[in-house]
Amino acid sequence: MILQLLKVDFLKIKRKGLWFFSFLGPIGVVSLQMVNYALRKEYLFQKTDNHWLQYVNLVNSFTPFAIVLGIVILTSIMASIEDETSAWKQLIALPVLKRQVYLSKFTVISCLLLISSIVLLFLTYFYGLKLGLGKEVPYLLLLQQSLFPFFASLPVLGLQLWLTIVCKNQAIPITIGVLGVILAYIASGLPDWIIWKWPTLNNQWDQPYINILLCITIGIIIFFLGMIDFQRRDVK
Repeated sequence: MILQLLKVDFLKIKRKGLWFFSFLGPIGVVSLQMVNYALRKEYLFQKTDNHWLQYVNLVNSFTPFAIVLGIVILTSIMASIEDETSAWKQLIALPVLKRQVYLSKFTVISCLLLISSIVLLFLTYFYGLKLGLGKEVPYLLLLQQSLFPFFASLPVLGLQLWLTIVCKNQAIPITIGVLGVILAYIASGLPDWIIWKWPTLNNQWDQPYINILLCITIGIIIFFLGMIDFQRRDVK
């Protein structure tokens, strides 16, 4: 049944702009560096000999902000699709479990974000080659900086989806989402326990793997809390 729900949800988002935003995020992030290097390439090349490291870090400086903003947009659109057609009650009336409905929504958005991260990986790599940053490409660093923010954003996704689905007043999740985007933008000055800082992969131990393990664990916990709450509530 979960596969059927996933198929239905992917059909629902086909013409709702979710795929557009999934590709717009990584394109926008790399485009900023295209402008940056078009204007300041000589200056940036003079700052360091490790051009790849500098370039990847510059791309990554915008990635957490983009992925948190993407989560807010995608969850909001996902919930609005059901609200516009009053489809929640019709969906729950089918012989499906509410937890499967919740899991399907979470899975669809996770897939969109993961695809967005993969697109970011390839765009970052190919534009780096075009810039002529050197022959020694830091493949592991590229993978970490492109894919790790997705895993590190799972707690934010779990919280935002939870609020978006269970709140009848969508002003609440949107407000929290906007605050989260702001926090992601100023994340460098935040304490390590703020979940919107985690996609930056920065912590006091300077070990991004700690962020990943912590975020996957906390993300699973928040997901199950949201699913349990959704099961207990009356549908909209």
